[in-house]
Amino acid sequence: MRITDLHVDVICKLLDNPGAKWNATGAEAIFDATPERLAAGGIGLQAFALFLPEDLPSDPETVFRGADLFWSEVLTAKGMKLIRRSGDLEAARQENKIGALLSLEGADGLQGKLWVLRLLHRLGLRLLGPTWNHSNWACDGAMEQRGAGLTKAGRRLVTECEKLGILVDVSHLSDAGFRDVAEMASRPCFASHSNARSIVDHPRNLTDLQIQTLVSTDGIIGITFVPWFLTTEEPATIDDVLRHVEHVCALGGETNIAFGSDFDGISRHVDGLSHPGQYPALAEALLKRYPERLVEGFMGDNAYRFFAKNLPK
Repeated sequence: MRITDLHVDVICKLLDNPGAKWNATGAEAIFDATPERLAAGGIGLQAFALFLPEDLPSDPETVFRGADLFWSEVLTAKGMKLIRRSGDLEAARQENKIGALLSLEGADGLQGKLWVLRLLHRLGLRLLGPTWNHSNWACDGAMEQRGAGLTKAGRRLVTECEKLGILVDVSHLSDAGFRDVAEMASRPCFASHSNARSIVDHPRNLTDLQIQTLVSTDGIIGITFVPWFLTTEEPATIDDVLRHVEHVCALGGETNIAFGSDFDGISRHVDGLSHPGQYPALAEALLKRYPERLVEGFMGDNAYRFFAKNLPK
């Protein structure tokens, strides 16, 4: 199986640790998701989130520093291939390389300047979440008590993303923000790393209505391995991941399920799922419950199809 992971925080960890090398080994290795582990886990397509650490300036310079690390650390690693267009996906498969997608998690650092977005697009940006958990100039996040949706500037941001072919990620949005994006988007939006709120009542998880909205528009839902989004009784296990998979399936989302691990963005892990090299254990558990065709979809084919259809040609 060629596995797709919709969210790792390697770039954030690089920004937080100046001088760190993504391909370091031994005592110098600080990453959950390393080139070696991606290969060992069978990852065929990986989204790298550009999230700005809270102790760094939230400005265009820091955003471009993150983009530079994507180019200098991630794309220079052995076996990686930048994905800009749908055709790059098949090229990566044919070359037996790992496709690398650049995502922006939170538009804070753009500071409302759409020229920054356009330059990031030229550097390969193809996925964008308007905000993180808080509020910013574009939208309220899932943890913002006010619970507002897109601002006027946020609507301009979504419109510009539509023009450029940047797909909008709804994982961190407030419920009102999710609704606004879903109503505006001409392309399907997606949730890179969120679970089912009916199982764990956390604002970062998706309601049944939101899941059904993504299913009805042929979007994708990246079930995440964040323990506190999976269960209220840690440690989380692979069985907890399967509970969320089963719930999305029950809502008609069999062909909309993917995974977004959040590796390198979490300090606690699911037992047996602490890095990408352990993805085969999840596949094995899924195969005990579901036909191989569905499991291949969950593990990578659903997301691959989504990107092949919705990335620029």
